[in-house]
Amino acid sequence: MSAPGLDYVDSYYRRNLADHGTWPVLEGETEAEVCVIGGGLAGLNTALGLAERGRSVVLLEANRVGWGASGRNGGFVSPGFALSATALAERVGAANARELYALTQQALALIRIRIDRHAFDCGPIEPGIVIARWHGGRGDMRPYVDFMRDEMGAAVEHWPAERLGALYASDCYEDGAFDREGFHLNALNFTRGIATMAAAAGARLHEGSAVEAVTGEAGGFDIRTAAGRVRADHVVCCMSGYIGRGIGGRGARRLAAATLPVATYVMLTEPLGEALGAAIRAPHAIADTRFAGDYYRALPDGRILWGGRVSAARRPPRRLAALMQRDLLKVYPQLHDALPAVAWDGLMGYARHKMPQIGRLAPGFWYCMGFGGKGMCATTMGGELIATAIADGDERWRLFAPFTLGYAGGPLGPLIAGTVYGWYKLRDSARV
Repeated sequence: MSAPGLDYVDSYYRRNLADHGTWPVLEGETEAEVCVIGGGLAGLNTALGLAERGRSVVLLEANRVGWGASGRNGGFVSPGFALSATALAERVGAANARELYALTQQALALIRIRIDRHAFDCGPIEPGIVIARWHGGRGDMRPYVDFMRDEMGAAVEHWPAERLGALYASDCYEDGAFDREGFHLNALNFTRGIATMAAAAGARLHEGSAVEAVTGEAGGFDIRTAAGRVRADHVVCCMSGYIGRGIGGRGARRLAAATLPVATYVMLTEPLGEALGAAIRAPHAIADTRFAGDYYRALPDGRILWGGRVSAARRPPRRLAALMQRDLLKVYPQLHDALPAVAWDGLMGYARHKMPQIGRLAPGFWYCMGFGGKGMCATTMGGELIATAIADGDERWRLFAPFTLGYAGGPLGPLIAGTVYGWYKLRDSARV
């Protein structure tokens, strides 16, 4: 039986689905070596990695695969984490930071291999991501570029103001950094491609199968949904920003307490035609350096996919499309005829340290979540780390041991996050 009444939110990605296939609701009892909870990219990559290594795996998703942040984001694919590489090096040392960063570079290479080998219909795929320094910021981007190139081994180059301005005609930017490794794609079609790969490798995927309870201990977990039950040796929790809405139990409560759900927003414009060239003259994705800056890309049909803002609110603001249109016009006032076609929200999971939450709560109970808006590569990395840990005894997941499940504020978390965001917004506006 397919999941009744469930569908993706209206978005650019929903309007450009490459296929409309579904996976069945879990009904009755079944067994597996591993049960993965959550059908976003973290869960799907974990299931794929396990199935490719010959392990039996069941994945349970409350809605549709890729229904959450994995199928709603800006589609930026680049190495690294939500925590900046410089801050990461300060915390764990340059050598350890380089090792962690390299894992995401390997993940990016794996993504490329999978797209090419399986002919994912997840275009348009355009190379390069620009990080533009918002005007009023201190210094320039050259020290950052030097650090990323020399210490992290990143393929990054400095773009002076003249080069940046020739391609992005805005008074809001000064210089920038160009990441040659990064690229952008259709996030939902890519996520569904990973789901198809996992199913083809032998993973059993179930949509419309929200987990209601997880009980048991090492060697025997019981995972229950409204219509079914899975008995598994291992459980992997990959719910991220949605952890507070789902399963109960001590382990889930601990993960929820360590996770801060943060919303961000995306808008698709109507086609701009030749007017687009008055503002954006390059196909690369671009983001600015503010705490909650804009991130966007021009599409081949003359539209702009524009993202930005963060909020701890669970519901999108009223007149979201108009707000996003206003943000676009602040950067490109010459695009005064740009009209929104659709706007939507997405919910990310952040930890206080801004690094992924990857590890083991107890024997057999794993977690892979909290990618904080930088998850397209990092979820591939996380899924591989958990899969190889379970299947092969690989210990690389312990590289994330310094990033513990610290308390994120519990019920007061959204209020704290809103206060922090408000302060950063004031600081950013003071630079305008």
